[in-house]
Amino acid sequence: MKKLSILMLTICMMATLPTHAQFGKLLDKVKGKSGAGKKSGSFATSWESEFDNKATRLALASADGNYIIGTDDNSASVLDGNGKVIWSGDYKKITTNKTNNCEYQYVIWKEKGGYLFLFDARSMGTDRVAVIDIATGKELWNSELYQNLIQKGTKAEEGSDEGELETVKYIAELDAFLISQKASVILVKANTGEKIWETNRFKGGVGKYVYDAKRNEIVMVNFKPTALGALFAGFKNQLVKINAANGDVLWDATFTGTIEKELVTRRAILDLWIRGNKIFMYLDGLQVYNTDNGQKLWEATYENDMGGGSGMFSNSRNKKYYRTLADPLFTDDAVYIVMLGTRDRTKYVEKHDLESGKLLWASEKITGAFCMPNIYKTGDKIMLQVGGKVQVQEYRSESAGYGGGRVMVPYVYWDYKAQKNSVLSLDDKNGTTAWRSEKFDKRITDLIIDNNNKTVFVGDGDEFYGYDIASGKQLFDVKHNDAGVGKASDVIDFGEKVVVLSEKGLAAYNKKDGTRAYATDKIRGVDYFYEIGGNYFLRDQRNSKNIIYGIDMTNGETKGSVESKGKGGSPKYGDGIDISDDGEFIYAFKGKKVEKIKVNN
Repeated sequence: MKKLSILMLTICMMATLPTHAQFGKLLDKVKGKSGAGKKSGSFATSWESEFDNKATRLALASADGNYIIGTDDNSASVLDGNGKVIWSGDYKKITTNKTNNCEYQYVIWKEKGGYLFLFDARSMGTDRVAVIDIATGKELWNSELYQNLIQKGTKAEEGSDEGELETVKYIAELDAFLISQKASVILVKANTGEKIWETNRFKGGVGKYVYDAKRNEIVMVNFKPTALGALFAGFKNQLVKINAANGDVLWDATFTGTIEKELVTRRAILDLWIRGNKIFMYLDGLQVYNTDNGQKLWEATYENDMGGGSGMFSNSRNKKYYRTLADPLFTDDAVYIVMLGTRDRTKYVEKHDLESGKLLWASEKITGAFCMPNIYKTGDKIMLQVGGKVQVQEYRSESAGYGGGRVMVPYVYWDYKAQKNSVLSLDDKNGTTAWRSEKFDKRITDLIIDNNNKTVFVGDGDEFYGYDIASGKQLFDVKHNDAGVGKASDVIDFGEKVVVLSEKGLAAYNKKDGTRAYATDKIRGVDYFYEIGGNYFLRDQRNSKNIIYGIDMTNGETKGSVESKGKGGSPKYGDGIDISDDGEFIYAFKGKKVEKIKVNN
């Protein structure tokens, strides 16, 4: 089942392209040199249908495809799995408090249907909230108690977190909404709006939470939300543990550091884990707390270099880089952290004892590395990826067309920065360098470790390599540019093969000896892949397009492709596109129109 599907209203913020275009255009066979690669096929359309409304806000399908919803400012329309209308209606007629002109909407999918959350921020009068049952079209509840959930005087999407309001967090494990207000935080049942509890000991939005089912407790980290920021007095960084049944704050701890939000997606930049009797918070390093009383046990932190335009990351107001440092790597008794030097901006790895936090070793300093996004443990070696792709989030000034002036358009994409790309192997006993590959001139893909942790596979722009992990011996060096699919950008672990995703297509190599298994016809501009239910998809978002290819990874054949420039769709897959959780169907949207496309004929 799809987890929380939260979607932007006016623009899909995570949709990494700003598109408008034709509906579900099934592309012709992908062009390529005659005999140069594998053949291309085409998808079959299961059905085409229409919503009863304009569907200018949300358009997406449930995980199983039994419900397809389209919304605009004032109405919603829901189709079943066969494209037949289940219900449609105007919000002001469905809701008893006349909720209307809903500039903020998002969907939470459940096993059967789900919730359509509506927020009507009124310039004059009282703000309105309503929740509609997607399966029936009936109002579940409404309220005018909750105010200032969106910052006044701004576009509704500003300050969002993947479409979810900063001040409203859906707690999936409790099927409840946690609503932040000026003086308190309130938990209400998602299906009835009934207040479960209220506490004034936790203020702000929920940046991250972890639910402990055994104890029915929630551990939460707060941040200062945009909407309520001006209203707060005495705001402080809080890490709290709350009894989920009654809202009692079991303990309250303060933490150091500032929680930043990603530029476009507005996700809080932190992570939270519970392991045994400890809480691990990843925020500019690692901070560790006792789960029983909130006491800080140990920390390993660094100064974040993500802010400002003068650092090595070259961030600016409208362009920022993310996913530059690997997440902590946990084992049963230790944790490995990629650290950022505070003075010379070098990077290095620290190994800490999980129980005491004692520094067991620190690796050599690694200079010239813009990013170190992945770290792996295999046997007695720690494998480190030096260099690689980073996520870029930016706003570009573009013409609105037809005398509409210019607008700031959001983009989220992956890119490479020039740096000293290489594979680095550390001795797990003391952190010393066991071996380091030659410097890769162009770039470096992620690493794939296989053959019972004996071999590491990696690509640069023009070559594909295999290394023996124990010795660092290069097992093979294949000229990837001979495949005719452009520079390598990613790698996919596929059984006995490694499939190299490249700028113009795919090339697959056998793990045993590096021989090429196949190369595809030209599929230009692919920059992302998805594995969904055993089905593989590639995505091309160049030139204001959004194209999804279905690929048979066993032989490289293209099953088919869909181009959509319609509105709506899932933030994960881009404007106008959604995919079922089993990967068997693609949904293409344009306004009122819906097309259901079968992936496997």
